[in-house]
Amino acid sequence: MSEVVKSYYDENAGQEWERLNRPYSGIEFRSTKHLIQKYFPEKGRVCDIGSGPGRYAVELLKQGYNVTLFELSPKELELAAAHIDRLGLKAGGFICGDARELRGMENGHFEAALVLGPLYHILEEQERLRVIQEAYRVLKPGGIVLFGYINSWGALKAGVTEFSESFRELDKIYDYLTELKLDESRGFTECYFTVPPQALKEVQTGGFEILSYAGAEGFLAGTQTEIGRLYREDRVVYDNLLQAASETCEAPQFRDATEHLLVVARKPAGE
Repeated sequence: MSEVVKSYYDENAGQEWERLNRPYSGIEFRSTKHLIQKYFPEKGRVCDIGSGPGRYAVELLKQGYNVTLFELSPKELELAAAHIDRLGLKAGGFICGDARELRGMENGHFEAALVLGPLYHILEEQERLRVIQEAYRVLKPGGIVLFGYINSWGALKAGVTEFSESFRELDKIYDYLTELKLDESRGFTECYFTVPPQALKEVQTGGFEILSYAGAEGFLAGTQTEIGRLYREDRVVYDNLLQAASETCEAPQFRDATEHLLVVARKPAGE
């Protein structure tokens, strides 16, 4: 992964910890936790690949999983270690490195894995496949993994309210109907956007069986402004919407048009 991406996360480590506390990002957080509870084994070793500052690692540790954090940004890994220590929790390990080569990870060691960030930032397909294949390598046969992608179709919907000025040229709208590769001048850093059929094909090419996929924001995708208002003005409605969106995040009528795509996959049991 590039130095541009590493530098971005080094400089924004604290912001990444706080991001999932925001009213709209809270939908993504809750949906992801819903899928973890539904598909992960009840106990075991989990590899959090692209762990960031450790928000999901903390949740998993609280539930009794043995979690190893693997992260590109040393600043984010330091922040994760500090939060885990402050909470009196103990991780299985902290490893700083590139997700395309999981150094220090044994073959077939983990019952489950998260890969929620790395695939957002790798522009070339063969390099993304290396990440997927490395996750495959470190999982036990039958192991479960949750892959995260940024979804172009959902980004288009969100863009109507979040960055509509970029649509002054008609072609820019149609760009979001397929994959997008953005450098740091066009994205928040180097970014890769894809669409659900392509993401599913990529995960299968890496050797995995697809169990399900979900749209993290569910039916609330593209409603950031209104969700923020409800969070401030009517917390009961906000909480109800959050619960319903997370519990229905796999529904076909919602999942293809959300900003964050979550693919649930399994390493075949016989391998």
